[in-house]
Amino acid sequence: MRYAIGVGGNLGDVRASARNARELLDSDGVRIEAEAPWITTAPVGGPPQPPFLNSAWIVATGYGPHGLLDALRRAESACGRVREVRWGPRTLDLDLLLAEDGAIVDTPVLTLPHPRLHERAFVLQPLAAIAPDWVHPTLDRRIRDLASLPPSAFHLPP
Repeated sequence: MRYAIGVGGNLGDVRASARNARELLDSDGVRIEAEAPWITTAPVGGPPQPPFLNSAWIVATGYGPHGLLDALRRAESACGRVREVRWGPRTLDLDLLLAEDGAIVDTPVLTLPHPRLHERAFVLQPLAAIAPDWVHPTLDRRIRDLASLPPSAFHLPP
């Protein structure tokens, strides 16, 4: 099974943390098949904090979505991720974004596709570089099309 993963962080050497996570995931049965170029973005939400480095990966694994989420959290933790403040600064963030087969999951611990995927240019731009033809299953739109829309495209006016 193949999945899209959002990769980012804004504390320490984010690229080194991501390289470490790649090795940890590989030894845990998660193979990174493609990696998007890194982009620098302003934080969205949360407390005042430094800019983020963001990328995206396409991974292949025998894990189902919940097993993959567990593997991602283990890698984050091993790379120094501490979850204290929602949307706060972090050494590494590995977000499960989308399944290639369009799987939809809605449980207390996982929502797939990621519930804010279509609203986040910092995720869509890197993802469009490596998976432009993947389809958001609930919006029935290709990633490249979502990445080209303005941020307000899916928000209703007040």
